[in-house]
Formats: sequence, C-alpha cells, structure tokens
Amino acid sequence: MEVMNLVIQIVNKIMAKGLNHRQFCALLEEVDSAYSDLLLHNKVRWLSRGEVLKRFAACLEHVKTFLESKDLTYPELGDPDWLEKLHFMVDMTSHLNTLNKSLQGKGGTALQMLEDVLAFERKMTVFARDVQRGTLSHFPSLREFREENTHINCEYLQDAIIEMQTAFGKRFSEFREEKSTLSFPVTPLDIDPSQLNMSAFPGVSQPDLEIELADIADKDLWMSKFKSLTADLEDVARQKAVLAREHKWSDIENLPKPDKLVFETWNAIPDTYMNMKTYAFGVLSIFGSTYLCEQIFSSMNYIKSKYRSRLTDDSLQSCLKLKVTSYSPDIEKLCSDVQKQKSH
Repeated sequence: MEVMNLVIQIVNKIMAKGLNHRQFCALLEEVDSAYSDLLLHNKVRWLSRGEVLKRFAACLEHVKTFLESKDLTYPELGDPDWLEKLHFMVDMTSHLNTLNKSLQGKGGTALQMLEDVLAFERKMTVFARDVQRGTLSHFPSLREFREENTHINCEYLQDAIIEMQTAFGKRFSEFREEKSTLSFPVTPLDIDPSQLNMSAFPGVSQPDLEIELADIADKDLWMSKFKSLTADLEDVARQKAVLAREHKWSDIENLPKPDKLVFETWNAIPDTYMNMKTYAFGVLSIFGSTYLCEQIFSSMNYIKSKYRSRLTDDSLQSCLKLKVTSYSPDIEKLCSDVQKQKSH
C-alpha cells in the first residue's frame, strides 16, 4: 500500500492543478512519450489500480523530470528498493486484472468464477517459483528494472507472493469446500450426494434426491441433455479463450451465456425429478460476483443525471430494466398485434 499511496499522491499533485497538468502533458508530447497523460486512480473501478501503476511506471523518468522542475522532492523515486516494489506491483496487478476481467460479464456461474479464482491461486505458486529462480518470465516490468539495476530482493518478493496466496486460500476456503455443490447443475451424476450442502436448500429432500439421481442415471434420453450441455460449455469456453487472446471483447459478449445453457438444460428435465431441479436452480441462483449490481449502479448514475431531475422512481426502474436486461423484444410481432386505426 505504501507504493500505491505515494503514486496516488504524486499523480494528484500533477493533475490537481490545471497549470501543472498542462505543463506535464506538454512535456510528454515534447519527448515523444508513448503516453500523453497519467491516469487517475478510482477506488470504485476494479482495473483502475493496475492501469495507474502501469502508466506511472512507463512515464517515471518524465515524472521525475517534471517534479524536479517544480522543486518537488520525493526521495522514494530514487530508492532502488521502492522502485523494485513499484515494478513488482505493476506486474502483479496486471495478473490480478486478468483475473478480474475473467470474472466480469453476464452469464457466468458461481462454479466458473470459483474455478478462475482457484486457478489463479495455483498460478501464484508458479509466480513464486519464477521469482525464486530469478527468471522473471511472468514479470516483464520487474525484469526490465533488474536489467538496469542488476539486483533485486527475490526472497522478499517471493514471500510477498506466498503471503498473497495464503490470503487467497483463507478468503475462498469456504467456497472451495462447496465446489461439489456448485458443480451439481453441470455434472449431477459425478457428485456423491452425501457431499452436497443440503442445509442451504431446505425445500429439497436428500433421500428423494438420491432416489432421483439413481433413477435418471440410466435414462439415456435425459442423460444426453447433460452430455450436450458439457459439450456446449466446452465450446463456449474454447471460443472465449480464442477471442480473449485476440482482444475481441465485444465478440465475447455475443457468445452464448453459460448460465442460460444450464437453465435450458434443466428446464428440459421433467418435473418427476423435482428435487434435482430445485437443487440445481437453487445453486444457479447464487451470485458469483457483484458485477451486475455494480453495472446497475453505473447505469443508474448515467440515466438519472442532473438533466433528468424530474425522473420518477417508477420511470427510473423501467429504464434500468431496459438497460440491463438481455431480453430482445420482437418489435415486428408486437407491432403486428396492435390494432391499426381505420383511418390508416
């Protein structure tokens, strides 16, 4: 936090006053910098911290030059230990941003998000080993800093990664224990019913659930639904990975939503397996993240601006529904159902 706090302080010092800000932008333009400005940190936005650090590190020499011209002294900017931490945080927040992006968007299930988090927790073992060996294959900013300074404190950085990994383990320990429960909607027959958390869904009878699972196991008609579901989810995940590698984020939004595929599968299962369906729908109702909630607040701030001060709560609610819903009305069908006026 000491690195982040100082970066925010320096950025605010440059950008808070219009004259300082204009002079700094002019300096960047004069030296043909790859960037035309710094970024302000916003605590509300997930990706803000990593982007601020990355931009600050890229413009560091120009920042030092500008501060010296203003007789502003920050000894940390010349301290190798502080600079080492800065470049380390640039790389680690970049990895965290990649995780955050995978957790965003509509249609993700709690299981999918948990798997992304657990995968990142395992990746931190690779990061720690990378730093211990000194190869820094996954730390490009830190590697570039080492080339200029010849030495970094690998032991300190490795301990920082291990500490972060331990914090991840503690934070998500309860979710890890419930992975069998979260997997039920996708692979119901691969799970031991005794491992399911029945207390979360009081309307489900465990004895009846076990009987239904035994009954459906040899029904090829219904089991084919789950095989098709697995194939569809694999195909979506494969396409998403390809599009993410090519940075085609808008195309990812057009892919089928995993939760919708799972819902459609369970809707096709007959009500004779009501305990199974109730349990599956209960698991699917769990929110994997606060992304949708944050999206609604962002949309509300945009819709209810100072120019729409007379907007009523009912109208605002209707506007929000239109903004965040994935429902696409059939306009032609709706228009055809409306009775035409005789005069026309």
